[in-house]
Amino acid sequence: MDSELTNKIKEAVLEVLQNSDMESTTEFQVRQSASEKLGINLSEPERKKLVRNIVQTYLEEQQAKAEGKEKSEQDDEEEEEQSEDDNKKKGGKEYDDEGDLIICRLSDKRRVTLTEFRGKSLVSIREYYRKDGKELPSSKGISLTAEQWTTFSKNVPAIEKAIKKLEERMN
Repeated sequence: MDSELTNKIKEAVLEVLQNSDMESTTEFQVRQSASEKLGINLSEPERKKLVRNIVQTYLEEQQAKAEGKEKSEQDDEEEEEQSEDDNKKKGGKEYDDEGDLIICRLSDKRRVTLTEFRGKSLVSIREYYRKDGKELPSSKGISLTAEQWTTFSKNVPAIEKAIKKLEERMN
C-alpha cells in the first residue's frame, strides 16, 4: 500500500474517531465510516490491520492525554518507523498477519484469537499452519460468538469439576 493511500486512510480514520462517541463506537463502525468517506473497501486484511493500528494508537494517545502524559514528537516518529514485526505487538498486545488479536497461544500450532467477521466479534480457537513464512488458520477449530463464549465461560467450572471426577475414577 503506498504512503499516499496510507495517509488518506489515516486522516479519514482519525476524523471519524474525533467525531465519535468513544464509549459506544466500535472499530468496525470506524472502519465502515472511513470506507464510506473514502469510497474504498477497508475490510481487506492489510487495510483492516492499518485501521486497527490507527485506532489503537489514537486510543493510547487519548489515554495518555487523560493521564496528563503527552507523547513527544520523537515517540510518534519512532512509532511510524517500526517494522511489520514490531507492529504485531502493540501496547503489549499481539496481532496476527490478518490483524486479529491473539489472546493466547495454547501450543505452537493452536491459539485463541479475537476476530471480527461480518460485523460480529468472534472468539476463535483454531489450529494454524505455516505457508510461505506466514501462519495461516486451518479449518480445524471453532469460532464462537460473544453470546456463545459467555455461555461456555460460565460453564467452565462445571467442566473442570467433571474433568477432576473423571481423573479420580481413572486413578
